[in-house]
Amino acid sequence: MLFEVYKLSINVWAFQAAKAVASPALDFIMYWLAKSFLVVLPLLAIYMLLKRDMNVYSFVILGILLYVVSDAIKLVTQEPRPCDVSTTGLVWINHLACEASYSFPSNHASVLTGLTLFLKNYRYIQILYIVWLVLILFGRIYLGLHYFTDVLAGVALSLVVAYIVYRYRKQLNAFADKIVGRIINLHLVQK
Repeated sequence: MLFEVYKLSINVWAFQAAKAVASPALDFIMYWLAKSFLVVLPLLAIYMLLKRDMNVYSFVILGILLYVVSDAIKLVTQEPRPCDVSTTGLVWINHLACEASYSFPSNHASVLTGLTLFLKNYRYIQILYIVWLVLILFGRIYLGLHYFTDVLAGVALSLVVAYIVYRYRKQLNAFADKIVGRIINLHLVQK
């Protein structure tokens, strides 16, 4: 670890706030909420497909790109998760769901935040998505998997990359649509 992030007052404050609301019921909710992206993201992509929204291509490309970039940064920084650091000096860290991987930046924050841009045509869905996202990001700290600074870095990374993808979405969508069209045509020809 380059510096002791657990000593940053914002991280200490975040863990103290998590401790203030901790309960076995909230442990259960936060644990399963963190895994809900496995259902929510495919449902959103299917919904966009059904609405014939070409942005579905950019939505999927962005999600994959953000995951790859975020994971690459994790491999470079190799910051241990708060739940893996035994001498953090923090008042409380939940060890319920500790994972054997690195902490900085939060993949959940990195991948999920930027996708919000592609939901702006669906106002109510976007609002629900943002509420869901905030709960997940709180849960990453609550579960002791990330420092607050990990989540902030993930959000910042996501917004920068999402802005770039969003800006070039028409070109990306056209390119991806061509590829999908060729795959479908190739499949139909083989039958």
